Amino acid sequence: MSDILSLVGPYIPHTPGILPKWLLFISVVSVFNSAQTYLGGIELTQRVYEAKPQQVTPLSARTFGTWTLISAIIRFYGAYHLRVPQVYQITFASYCIALFHFGTEWLIYKTVKPGKGFAGPAIVATTTVIWMWTQWNYYVSA
Repeated sequence: MSDILSLVGPYIPHTPGILPKWLLFISVVSVFNSAQTYLGGIELTQRVYEAKPQQVTPLSARTFGTWTLISAIIRFYGAYHLRVPQVYQITFASYCIALFHFGTEWLIYKTVKPGKGFAGPAIVATTTVIWMWTQWNYYVSA
């Protein structure tokens, strides 16, 4: 275990608190999620939009993957530069956009439904929006 920590330790954000580490974790997971949209077909994306999986096409899955990759890059920068107000704001906005997207897909377009495919993105977006909102002054004013 100490070997792993010595390898990854220098790359973990040094900004205090758990939020920067969370943003890095979500960024890394998002890169893998994005890659699967290009390499693994549409099945995993269909799990997210399981209320209407027939609407998921290879093109829409790759578009979703591209959006996910852009979000991952923003969140990666956020993990390392949370004290820069503009970086904090754009990172926060990326989660607000995700929350808006998944909320409208659930409540308006009915393409997602409560379940394990929707739970991950919904929990991550909601939790992070609340977390970043409540920690705003700690990171951008300190």
